[in-house]
Amino acid sequence: MSINICRPLIAAAGLVGAIGVAAAAYANHGGNEMLGIAANFLLFHAAALVAIGVLPGRPLRVAGGVIFLGVALFAGDLAMAALQGHSLFPFAAPTGGTLMILGWLGLSVAALLRRTPAAS
Repeated sequence: MSINICRPLIAAAGLVGAIGVAAAAYANHGGNEMLGIAANFLLFHAAALVAIGVLPGRPLRVAGGVIFLGVALFAGDLAMAALQGHSLFPFAAPTGGTLMILGWLGLSVAALLRRTPAAS
């Protein structure tokens, strides 16, 4: 059985995971709690993006893209505030959080609407 993976989503997961590990290490050595929160969000969502990237179906992959955009905005805003003292742009974190929620809800809807082949 061949798996039709979504390479851009898997690549995004790798990037999110790598940045999450680097942010966690930096936060741990610098004692920066806000950066640690960003790292947790990145690492948890990296694993989810890998899983979504190997699942079949365009609606699932759209949901994964929305989750990626959301975590990038949310964690990016926290990291920017932690490291530079200002946000990416006004409402970046709430926008990212909202996108993550919508992406997860989209994942749920896509899974419920997906038709599975009849057993023979």
